Amino acid sequence: MKKHSYLKESNASAPKVLGLIILVLFVFALGWNVGANQVRQNGDSYRIEKEISRKGGSDKVDMQLFWDVWSLLAGKYVDPQALDYKQMVYGAIRGMVFSLEDPYTTFLTPKENKEFQESLEGTLEGIGAELTFRNNLITVVSPLKNSPAKRAGIQPEDIILKIDGVDVEEYSFEQAVMKIRGPKGTMVTLTIGRKGHEGPFDITITRETINISSVEWEMIDDIALIELNQFGNKTNKEFNRVISELLSKRPKGIVLDLRYNGGGYLDGAVDIVSEFIEKGKVVSVKKRNPEEDEVIYANGKARLASIPLVVLINRGSASAAEIVAGAIQDYDRGIVIGETSFGKGTVQEVENLIDGSSLRITVAKWFTPSNRNISEVGIEPNIIIERTVENFEAKEDPQLEAALEHLKQQ
Repeated sequence: MKKHSYLKESNASAPKVLGLIILVLFVFALGWNVGANQVRQNGDSYRIEKEISRKGGSDKVDMQLFWDVWSLLAGKYVDPQALDYKQMVYGAIRGMVFSLEDPYTTFLTPKENKEFQESLEGTLEGIGAELTFRNNLITVVSPLKNSPAKRAGIQPEDIILKIDGVDVEEYSFEQAVMKIRGPKGTMVTLTIGRKGHEGPFDITITRETINISSVEWEMIDDIALIELNQFGNKTNKEFNRVISELLSKRPKGIVLDLRYNGGGYLDGAVDIVSEFIEKGKVVSVKKRNPEEDEVIYANGKARLASIPLVVLINRGSASAAEIVAGAIQDYDRGIVIGETSFGKGTVQEVENLIDGSSLRITVAKWFTPSNRNISEVGIEPNIIIERTVENFEAKEDPQLEAALEHLKQQ
């Protein structure tokens, strides 16, 4: 009876049901159309579909597998309190990014992204060292100038093996960075592997608030020494101020110190080079789509173009610092002294995501004016001079001394 009654009621309301179905389908179609149009305006969905197809067909990538694992964990994991769904999403994203095996393409959680932005502004708390993940090892690109890391003796290309006694293999790269950072006044012990050193050794560092001044300068006799520490948000403004002050001193030469400069914004590097050359291309940027390749030229300021120049680099000079050194070298605008640089010839863009996290993604390779790509090779100085551990301990700087001597002979 209930079944018959139900069927009868259903038949009586058939027009209403049909209207409801049509309405639902209309709303669904409208929503689908709006959503699809918005996504395709960005080109993301279309490109992804084409790329999957090019790689061997959509049957090769089944997202149901992801949801199956998600459901199994959510429904069967022995400790449901341990299921942090936001961290599970972050972990999945990190795994996806890690599969590219590109140390410069990284995902940052909201907290990590905030700290990254603060470092570009010139302030953070930690040891003051730029790290990367190279050859499956956490590698020091550069300790920042005047940082606890530099004072403690951390050097470019040091390998971090343990953090407070825990093997770094227990952490993702981002987790390791967060373990090394921390509130000022606290200590962290790093176990270091260093080329030429017998076995691993420990360095204990007290964390501090790191205030990074992009540009510092002084006169040494009649030669201006400009220390460029990073290419951050304030670099161009600070460099403009330095130029105004420096020109009033009428220097007979300039030493541009890019040692331990781990890089930063590409635009900042172009602006710096533009102060030293009158015209010409500074850098070529080659992207995934050749139609989007671009050549960036000097902007015509050239306020320092007539002053003799020496550029100092070392193993901690990377990225934007290498763009500057490479352009100066290619144009024979000055000579480069020091040690072969780090070798980072790629460009990253930061995409800020909806929850405050971000994706730092490699989007291009860059080439010097003479079409050199320095990835994994670096910039080789015109004059190679090492600064040894003994030099550091004795507060000797043979690289700077050679630069000053060269300019005095001009």
